[in-house]
Amino acid sequence: TVLMENFAVFFGHVLSNSFYPVLQRAIGVGSAFEGWSPREQDFVYRVLIPMTPPPGHSFHLELDTAGQRHGRNFRVHVQLECTCTRQQQGENMLCFLHHPEEELRNNQDPSLLDTLCTGSYLDVHKTSRWFYQLVRAIWPALPQSHNWHLVLLPSRRSCQFKVAKGTESFCIEMLFGVRQGDSDIFVSSQPRGAGTASTTWPESYAVAEMKFFNYIARQAPPDSLHLKCLQFFTRVQLGIGFSTYTVKTIVMHLLNSRAVSQWCRRHFLRRLMDINGSLRLSLVEKRLNHFIVGNQGLPEEISLPPDVEMAEPPNLLHHLVMDPRAFSQAVSEYVVL
Repeated sequence: TVLMENFAVFFGHVLSNSFYPVLQRAIGVGSAFEGWSPREQDFVYRVLIPMTPPPGHSFHLELDTAGQRHGRNFRVHVQLECTCTRQQQGENMLCFLHHPEEELRNNQDPSLLDTLCTGSYLDVHKTSRWFYQLVRAIWPALPQSHNWHLVLLPSRRSCQFKVAKGTESFCIEMLFGVRQGDSDIFVSSQPRGAGTASTTWPESYAVAEMKFFNYIARQAPPDSLHLKCLQFFTRVQLGIGFSTYTVKTIVMHLLNSRAVSQWCRRHFLRRLMDINGSLRLSLVEKRLNHFIVGNQGLPEEISLPPDVEMAEPPNLLHHLVMDPRAFSQAVSEYVVL
């Protein structure tokens, strides 16, 4: 957390008066910030950094209607906005729309359209390279650089690095995204399958899920074992066909439908049996509804856009409906589990 706050301070200094995206405070997402991890020694601290448009620009999210079976994809359309009134008010900024190109070229940094976009759309790969350049440039100025060694890790849709000191090390992945209105739903750089286009920004529910786990943590009794139940199943099933996200989704549904008092130590075995039973039922029905999309029973503090709240929830086990061999394999693996 301290490291990300230090990065944020220097991001602000380096990017002030530029026309790159304005970086907001990082939000911790994923298992490390939700309080559990599928592998004890394999923590990845994943953060989402919201981006807002720089002066003279605006972001407009456009839904990509092709191939929406596994979740919605968007493109971030970048438009130039008139800033003539800012100059009239004494601000030293030329208008990208109404000043001559030569004057802009000689007196002002290029617009976002000329740096991180492909056509008029924000490009994930270009944004990722830009993040790497920022981290590499800022690292020597951070207090942590005196004792820790920075190793940048390859990624085209995020900024991943490892910080090490002696035998101690941890991994950080910076994702970047654009918030949908004032909700907890973003479009983010996280990939969705191989071949995700560089201008494709999948819809992300990671912030809403993290807020749900924080809500449960505040409500739960001190001896609650809901995270232990989740860890137990994700560690048992690693290496077989059921994804960690499948198990996490089942546990979230159960947490939302059972009183938090029923997750205390004396109910541990019953809750494990509940998770097992839900997994079996989902397998028989070949259906597991997404937890966030279409869920009108979430805690009030989790804010969804109306179209997400009212949508038909995607089926996370859709592939079992379409592929009989995958279904047979999943049944065999459940028996082993």
